[in-house]
Amino acid sequence: MRLVLLGAPGSGKGTQAAMLKTSLGVPHISTGDLLRAAVKAGTPLGLKAKAVMDAGGLVSDDIVLGMLEERISQSDASGGFILDGYPRNLAQCSALESLLDRIRQPLDVAVKLDVPSELIVERIAGRAAAEGRLDDTPETVRARLRVYAEQTAPVADHFAAIGKLATVDGVGELDTVFQRILAALPA
Repeated sequence: MRLVLLGAPGSGKGTQAAMLKTSLGVPHISTGDLLRAAVKAGTPLGLKAKAVMDAGGLVSDDIVLGMLEERISQSDASGGFILDGYPRNLAQCSALESLLDRIRQPLDVAVKLDVPSELIVERIAGRAAAEGRLDDTPETVRARLRVYAEQTAPVADHFAAIGKLATVDGVGELDTVFQRILAALPA
């Protein structure tokens, strides 16, 4: 199973990806984790990314896509993978589809976790208080939700247009949401 998890920050993607990883027996691939690991390991792409980050820039889509290609080419991803946090915009979506076509591993489904914005603000505020994170104020969360709506929500629209989107109610107990995701996956 090759799937992309979509949803606003705080919608539960990371939590559900961890559960899906165990259930489906495929790796959970977070581009943020890939980036940190490549920098730490000093890989050629990691060194390029580190130079950009040290200069205060954003790592290019080409570098991230290269890291992603290296990761999904590993043997544990031969049966599929769960992408979390990528693609974040239509350009990345197009690049991902080109990569998957080239390596003959087409995406099976994109699963969008649908959670109302105000519930996300409450969730993140609760997590911030529990973890002592002062940067997750309701105002910053709402700003991140606006960025998501502008940049990432069109990715879901694209997957819907090509018949690869499953929208799942992301509100409820973790296992209830997990069961909804499993039910939405293609056979």
